[in-house]
Amino acid sequence: MERAILHIDCNKFYASVECLHRPEIRDKPVAVGGSTEERRGIILTKNEIAARFGVATGEALWQARRKCPQLVIVPPNFPLYMRFSKMARAIYADYSRQIEPFGLDECWIDVTGAQKSPAAVAQEIRRRVKYELGITVSVGVSWNKIFAKFGSDYKKPDAVTVINRSNYKDIVWKSPCADLLFVGPATTRKLSSYGIYTIGELARADISLLRAVFGKNGEVLHTFANGLDSTPVCDMDAQQDIKSIGNSTTTPRDMHSFDDVKTVMTVLAESVARRLREHGVKGRGVSIFVRDCELHSFTRQARMQRYTDVSSEITAAALELFRENWDWSRPLRGVGVSVFDFGTEYLQFDLSGSAQRHEKLERVERAVDDIRRRFGSYAIQRASLLAKTDLSRFDPHEDHIIHPVGYFKEYKGA
Repeated sequence: MERAILHIDCNKFYASVECLHRPEIRDKPVAVGGSTEERRGIILTKNEIAARFGVATGEALWQARRKCPQLVIVPPNFPLYMRFSKMARAIYADYSRQIEPFGLDECWIDVTGAQKSPAAVAQEIRRRVKYELGITVSVGVSWNKIFAKFGSDYKKPDAVTVINRSNYKDIVWKSPCADLLFVGPATTRKLSSYGIYTIGELARADISLLRAVFGKNGEVLHTFANGLDSTPVCDMDAQQDIKSIGNSTTTPRDMHSFDDVKTVMTVLAESVARRLREHGVKGRGVSIFVRDCELHSFTRQARMQRYTDVSSEITAAALELFRENWDWSRPLRGVGVSVFDFGTEYLQFDLSGSAQRHEKLERVERAVDDIRRRFGSYAIQRASLLAKTDLSRFDPHEDHIIHPVGYFKEYKGA
């Protein structure tokens, strides 16, 4: 039996939810965007009316306002969006247990073996979401996850598109490479330099050439273009392996000194350590992300002395990495800290007392976790952070955004 895969995409999700909850703005051009004052001033999403003015996701708020002076910009309300995301998935669960989220607003669903045709199931889900939640979805239907995703993007809003074996060459193969999942601008430019402009040309390209140009990912893209992706849709009850835990931020002002970076990385490391403890894991690898004021960025990683979930040890390792890799040629705009390589080990007690200090720090931080759970993240803070409240007054533990899970992990070793 051939698989039947749906990809469901909530149309203009954040903006749609906001307009549903704010009747007074439903007939106006609306965008959800970050704060200009906090330097997160970009458009996260917009409604159909704003789109007609050319407002684009990812552009600066001032650019959007230049295109549409009457644009209504509202701040994001992620708890509300998560609530709607859960309600939508509850509807999907009436049709299958194999539901794999791809961010808050997108899901793959495997409906193989359903009593109704895949297209009929897709139409029923589309109608139910519209009636029960008040928002619209676009649904792609195909025999694999990649073409199903293509289908949900092909026709919007409030539509169902079927990509089957009889029409995919007319629909998918005639489309530009950029329309294929994970083919970004850099990959598109590189493919164009080899005369590969459409998905069909990518599908028919010499696989040895693609391997030479893109490495293992070249073979993956060839698989995607030919509709040969066979990765399963994960069961909704299956816990996905956590490979790393991290937080990053764009700061309200540029960072000009090591003390500035230390302040921000301390806040980030405390959030990462707290999340490690919540998941019951410890890591030995630490990674930093650095972006300068000209938006150039890089990442660096290293191994720590032991597996840890202690924020001071993570902070020290992250700052050491930073010292080794930044020359202060330009001010910084954003930084990030993450921990990976999870595992456990027995502490080796020595004459220096390092193991005892480590255990003591763990107990202290768990006590701090309890206080913050009861009274909020700002109930107890390090005194060192009070010197630069313009940089330290943010809460990455509560504010971090859930991003799509990594898809390429399915192709490890391909």
